[in-house]
Amino acid sequence: KSMDSTLHYIHNDSDLSTNSSFSPEEERKSKVQDVVPQALLDQYLSMTDPSRAQTVDTEIAKHCAYSLPGVALTLGRQNWHCLKDTYETLASDMQWKVRRTLAFSIHELAVILGDQLTAGDLVPVFNGFLKDLDEVRIGVLKHLHDFLKLLHVDKRREYLYQLQEFLVTDNSRNWRFRAELAEQLILLLELYSARDIYDYLRPIAFSLCADKVSSVRWISYKLVSEMVKKLYMASTPTLVIDLMNELVEKFCRCHKWSGRQTFVFICQTISEDDCLPMDQFA
Repeated sequence: KSMDSTLHYIHNDSDLSTNSSFSPEEERKSKVQDVVPQALLDQYLSMTDPSRAQTVDTEIAKHCAYSLPGVALTLGRQNWHCLKDTYETLASDMQWKVRRTLAFSIHELAVILGDQLTAGDLVPVFNGFLKDLDEVRIGVLKHLHDFLKLLHVDKRREYLYQLQEFLVTDNSRNWRFRAELAEQLILLLELYSARDIYDYLRPIAFSLCADKVSSVRWISYKLVSEMVKKLYMASTPTLVIDLMNELVEKFCRCHKWSGRQTFVFICQTISEDDCLPMDQFA
């Protein structure tokens, strides 16, 4: 009786089918599962209703977003259809804190859902977060490698064109954003071919090496040295030669002392990390 009355209250007091073409009965069936008590799940799903959030607690949507990966893990990927609408509602919430919370956990949700559901339901949300406020973008940036490694190769390559957009931030003084980008690019080297690294990641790395903030530059020296190592071990040796020639031209012969100093630091990192045989280094 108690559960029935709860269900009656939820379905009459909150419109769960606002954005759906299903009838109320079909909508109800689409959210039925047998892992947890249905009334408990319905209560959770109802919390994203805007009218309830305004009357109960303005923070409730953020708490729902925080709990969602745990709920998805509990229900299993076979019951994702119960949560999909709620996830999309939260992903488009007006409060950036709600979207930020989801951005920080989207890689975890991708592991739970698997590649097919991720490609169909999470990639569009991920793409939306990439164009969001910096407070939201940092969430996907911090786990960029974790998310992209779960995608198919073709889908992963599509993001090569967007990586340079991370160099642009709402606030240019937000240097930690660029430092995080450099850290992620080091991890991303393993996911892409030598040609893709040379064509798309190299220009970003060189830009970061000339950053105004020394913390960003130091991480970028490591990025370039790892890039040299990856290209040297690839089957196309001409790429690493071209990269080293560009390092000499861009930094060693730079008219600014800071550029020449950058060249010395990159050489130091390449030498310390054994990225090249010494004869090749010489």
